[in-house]
Amino acid sequence: MLRPWPCKILVRRRSQTPVYLQIVHALIDEIRRGRLSSGTALPGTRELAESLQVNRKTVVQAYAELQAQGWVQSELTRGTFVSATLPVVTSHARAPARMPATPDFPLAPGAPAIPVLLPQPHVLSFDDGAPDTRLVPVNTLARAYRHALNALSRKNALSYADPRGSAQLRAAISAMLNLDRGLSTTPENICLTRGSQMAIYLTARLLVRRGDTVVMEQLSYPPARESFRAAGAEIAAVELDAHGLRVDELERLCRRRQVRAVYLTPHHQFPTTVLLPPDRRLRLFALAAQFGFAIVEDDYDHEFHFSHRPMLPLASADPEGRVIYIGSLSKLLSPSLRLGYLAAPTAVIERATAELLLIDRQGDPAMEVAIAELIAIGEVHRHTRRVLKVYAERRELIARLLRDELADHLQFDLPDGGLAVWARFTPPVDVLRLVEAARRERLQLLPGSGFSVSGRDVQGVRLGFASLDEDELRRAVARLRAALRKLPRGG
Repeated sequence: MLRPWPCKILVRRRSQTPVYLQIVHALIDEIRRGRLSSGTALPGTRELAESLQVNRKTVVQAYAELQAQGWVQSELTRGTFVSATLPVVTSHARAPARMPATPDFPLAPGAPAIPVLLPQPHVLSFDDGAPDTRLVPVNTLARAYRHALNALSRKNALSYADPRGSAQLRAAISAMLNLDRGLSTTPENICLTRGSQMAIYLTARLLVRRGDTVVMEQLSYPPARESFRAAGAEIAAVELDAHGLRVDELERLCRRRQVRAVYLTPHHQFPTTVLLPPDRRLRLFALAAQFGFAIVEDDYDHEFHFSHRPMLPLASADPEGRVIYIGSLSKLLSPSLRLGYLAAPTAVIERATAELLLIDRQGDPAMEVAIAELIAIGEVHRHTRRVLKVYAERRELIARLLRDELADHLQFDLPDGGLAVWARFTPPVDVLRLVEAARRERLQLLPGSGFSVSGRDVQGVRLGFASLDEDELRRAVARLRAALRKLPRGG
């Protein structure tokens, strides 16, 4: 049978896509472009295999897949043809080979402004304080997960479950908060989330009505800022000093405006790492009682403290149930595990559960049970001690490197805890230009302006050190030095 269609299929031998799927995709594209119309005869499997220099079984597999999807039909004695049931596509009506960049419909205005660093080959990143996932006890975690998966399967417990999360992990987290952080909770006060960011988003949904004022520190966590904005809040910024949130300025603001909530990171202020002292904590509680606002405490890396025992959270001294406490196990174990939680009065948890059902029915029950088991047998505690030692060494190394290599360019105060250093440029530089210069040196930085509620210029960068080993830290600081030296005089 005469088949006038010339073979236009390019097989890429080194592609990760199987060859038979490359053939499938190529033929579908030809059909959609109109070059192969309904009823067109395709080459025989032997003929196409010879022209592409592939095994005939590969072509047979490709044709079988096309037939299963309805693109072609096979007739036993005649061959394989483009399906007659396809819509007619004219030869000049070329469908795009790729999805268009812009949809044919409008998007809602107001995209969140959240800076993010994506991994790139051969590029180092000073992130915002991520852990080193190479330190995760993957074998222990895998055994616990397999054990939990088998146990839940035997109990027929892998179906829909409590949206708040597994009872075992909520109980374990409640006990941890009570024993280690001074809270007074039960499992009914805990709602598990897929990371602390989901907990922040849920909290914004719970608290904010459109037009409400939410107070944040002038430099703060961008995804939290955008979550409250997305909920309809008007963000009011309060300045920081060497001791964190200026509570005197907060009081003046409360006398001018009705404040719905105050979001802050008192343990290791994000991004500057400073610790809110006891006198300001007491004044904050007094203002909350006087003006009736909620306190949202994001304790994102409580475990990582190096010089002394961590100060207890605000929630440990909450006299009236005004604090919604947000924590996470993701930074301790791995961000990919997505394990955050809310601790709050039961009425808040019940409402959070209802909101949670709108976006995520539940998490991974097997993973939650596995982590609960690791907590129970002490493995999480042992892992914490192991990584604290490693991170303490990296903290000392980056401090030494910054003092030795970059003393002429920046200043910093070595934080008592956390996984990042807040570096301030002296003399001032054009930070956005520095970010671009660093990119050319194969180093990623987040500009300080990304942490600003007002978006103003900030003469600083947050240098996360925990995710980089000793050699990577040395190379990252060297690349930062090279980028700074290439800036024009005066920034």
